[in-house]
Amino acid sequence: MRRRLAGLVLVPLLLLSTAACGDDKGSDSDSSSSAVSKGGLPAITAGEKFGEKPTLAKGKGTPPKDLKVEVISEGKGEPLADGDKAQVNYLGQLWDGDKPFDNSFDRGQPFDVTLGGGGVIEGWQQALKGQKQGSRLEVSIPPELGYGDQGQGDIPPGATLVFVMDVVKATKGTPIPKKIEGGKVVDQTDASLPKIGTNEDGKEPEVTIPSDKDAPGKLVSNYVIEGTGDELKATDTVAVSYVGKLWKDGKTFDSSYKNGQPVTFPLNQVIPGWSKGLEGKKVGSRVLLVVPPADGYGDQAQGPIPAKSTLVFAVDILAKM
Repeated sequence: MRRRLAGLVLVPLLLLSTAACGDDKGSDSDSSSSAVSKGGLPAITAGEKFGEKPTLAKGKGTPPKDLKVEVISEGKGEPLADGDKAQVNYLGQLWDGDKPFDNSFDRGQPFDVTLGGGGVIEGWQQALKGQKQGSRLEVSIPPELGYGDQGQGDIPPGATLVFVMDVVKATKGTPIPKKIEGGKVVDQTDASLPKIGTNEDGKEPEVTIPSDKDAPGKLVSNYVIEGTGDELKATDTVAVSYVGKLWKDGKTFDSSYKNGQPVTFPLNQVIPGWSKGLEGKKVGSRVLLVVPPADGYGDQAQGPIPAKSTLVFAVDILAKM
């Protein structure tokens, strides 16, 4: 689900996919059913209680144009807010589908979400805000808060998604900084490498890739701005802002700056170029990563990233979660 739930790059591109592993066992719901809940969302036809794997009927009629959240059962505790962490069990299905495209119940492992930290589609962020530990939700997510006109894997373009979500655990956290500040600017003297802007205003830095130089064959991980925070370990979960470009033509294939929020992810669940390149780097830093195909996506194309691509990233390490 990490590849399915994220914003464009860090999920679907950087985070490892669990949704595509083929571990869904299908739904026991009647594909001809068009039953609805009291709130107009597809009915939960089995496994209605919190903690039980649900099955869903097909949606009836035209799906809602806006995000719709129905609290099936309400838990206790403080409502989730930005910076808080949630562990969520979920089952996801297309509005007009009769089988789930993914679920965590079969895996026995809830999905970790940081509110206000990206890493999941915007529909999840909005639906979870204000919810309590122990709550079960049913949510319909319109395309613009899901995968839009692009789609993803088994999710077609323009799809409305329906999720049943159990908030298994809610942990209070600290709001994630929106920008780095106070670090030491490091001279960028190697003319064969991209140059990264050093602005600290939270906006996307400029990335200039040398058009007359060949891409390096090995991973490059250099400070652009060296922060003063803790060094990252391989087991850490981090919050970052980033922009990614192709070495070949300088085109941007993803940017969390444009998506408007940082992204959180475990370092051990991203492409090797990120996990190796960010390990040991300090919180509060801006880092240049040049990722050769062997540490990226190799011979496989990935969305807007062609096969055998060298990738260039500017990464702001905002926090260690």
